[in-house]
Amino acid sequence: MKFLFDKQNKVGSTKEDVNLLIDILLSVNSKEKMENLLLGLLTPKEVEEFAQRIRLVQLLKKGVSQHDVAGKLGLGVATVSRGAKELKMGRFQTV
Repeated sequence: MKFLFDKQNKVGSTKEDVNLLIDILLSVNSKEKMENLLLGLLTPKEVEEFAQRIRLVQLLKKGVSQHDVAGKLGLGVATVSRGAKELKMGRFQTV
């Protein structure tokens, strides 16, 4: 799998930083703790957008057209197209 950051990016995040994030997310063992972590890391709006992306993927997996997903969720077609592209690349296996 291609890694998010093969080298340092603009803001200084490294592979180590991303690995730490992944390890922390994997260690969360309850809904309450996950909600607490997400609200600590992201703004409420970002959490909503994150959840909406999950819903987008679920709808695409059910065979709903990209246009219908965009309309139903109030998203831009480009956002839905990006989700569809990632889905075709084999991502979202756990969604």
